Amino acid sequence: MRHAKRSRRFGRPTGHRQAMFRNLVTSLLVHERITTTVEKAKEIRRLAEKLITLGKRGDLHARRLAASRLYLTGLREGKVVTRQQVALKKLFADLAPRYKNRQGGYTRIVKLGQRRGDGARMALIELIPEEAKPASRKKSKGGSKAKSKAKS
Repeated sequence: MRHAKRSRRFGRPTGHRQAMFRNLVTSLLVHERITTTVEKAKEIRRLAEKLITLGKRGDLHARRLAASRLYLTGLREGKVVTRQQVALKKLFADLAPRYKNRQGGYTRIVKLGQRRGDGARMALIELIPEEAKPASRKKSKGGSKAKSKAKS
């Protein structure tokens, strides 16, 4: 029975499941929008929101925690830039300032329908775009109304 369990298992061993989630979260941070199943989207939403909150903290400890959660445990000796390094840099440089004034709810899940091959429920998970500031409207008083009745 599945009483009071925190997460889904997806019929995979623990290492495979964690690697799948880390890869999905990395793709979400890099591309800001991915298509996956509804169940996987709901699981990676939890991880992505925690990572963005770490990005908002911005200190060295938060950066190291985020790096460890993205499988980026040490710097490689070569000059090869990995997806995880790109995601980490984007998390702290772009996404954290974007969500500076937002208290959670950084992702949106849009349900798409069923996959053709196996009928799995598909969803689009995306990062909420930056809120547009409302443009200041100038109100004109009275003089701009069109005349409705013409004289005949």
